[in-house]
Amino acid sequence: MASPVFFSDMRTEQGKNLIDKVRRLWQHAGFEKIIAPEDLVAVKLHFGEKGNLAYLNPVLVREIVERIKAKQGKPFLTDTNTLYVGSRSDAVSHLETAITNGFAYAVVSAPLIIADGLRGKDYQTVEVNLPRFKEVKIGSAIYFADALVCLSHFKGHELTGFGGTLKNLGMGCGAPSGKQMMHADVLPEVKEEKCLGCGKCQRWCPAGAITIADKKARIDAAKCIGCGECTVTCTSRAIKPSFKTEPEVLQEKIVEYACGALKGKEGKVAFFNFVMNVSPECDCNSWNDAALVGDVGILASYDPVALDQASLDLVNAQPPLPGTRLDGRSGAADKFLAVSGYDGSHQLKYAEEIGLGSRKYELIKV
Repeated sequence: MASPVFFSDMRTEQGKNLIDKVRRLWQHAGFEKIIAPEDLVAVKLHFGEKGNLAYLNPVLVREIVERIKAKQGKPFLTDTNTLYVGSRSDAVSHLETAITNGFAYAVVSAPLIIADGLRGKDYQTVEVNLPRFKEVKIGSAIYFADALVCLSHFKGHELTGFGGTLKNLGMGCGAPSGKQMMHADVLPEVKEEKCLGCGKCQRWCPAGAITIADKKARIDAAKCIGCGECTVTCTSRAIKPSFKTEPEVLQEKIVEYACGALKGKEGKVAFFNFVMNVSPECDCNSWNDAALVGDVGILASYDPVALDQASLDLVNAQPPLPGTRLDGRSGAADKFLAVSGYDGSHQLKYAEEIGLGSRKYELIKV
């Protein structure tokens, strides 16, 4: 059976701006049903790394907050700390980054809570009993919340092809030690002919696995934790991710973590995908490259699999923008595969297989 996915495009007019459209999507999807008076509601999103401007617009996030408050819920914005060394690897830096990027209370009308605490140690172990993991580590504030509203920026990703709701749930709700478990199959390799020996990868490596010798980066495989941070930090693209096993394993691990994030919240979760500023890589970078396609719109659903599938289909139906990483690949059926080299559709297949949702959807324009 096809899952309803509600969609609003980017066209606006008097009395019908993007904020109005977010409100109408909430209402048409019937999301008010997931909120009971006094519910503590985790609004899961990505606050963006310092220097990256592709993250969600805080003003649009505020509209979601107001919808929750209208049902007498108690919303808070949340994310977990990062595995890599950046501006969000501890709660203090994470909160400073969020406020710098516009997520102050005066803008979003909700407090900010880092879900896994000061240093990423505050998590709950959730039993999932799936092929890759028997249990997963979910940030405590998300685990203990009564309801969850997941707001995702749909974009490309350097290891999983694309990132949407499933990745926001899986990687985004996992504590850093859980993130490392998901990344454990990734082992970066240095292309010496491209390496400039600049040392940026060495400074960003959380495991101290990289050294610079003879003006070339060297990765100690015994120390590498597979976080992939060096691959996105390298400006000369000299470090390529490789996989100890099949690359699809990472996607399966992320999906299993998504399953853990949702466990116990049946009937209390709503999902939005913002298919805007479709950058080729994750918002964890300290920059965002030119969007691959024009802004598409905003989607909402109770089904995270259908939501990501619909978002992927809409992106792939768009003409590529000139002057982007899609230059010379105008005929690519899968735009994210053309850019990253990885087929992100496997996460959708696996999520459907383990019962997280359906890839079949009915797109309902709002």
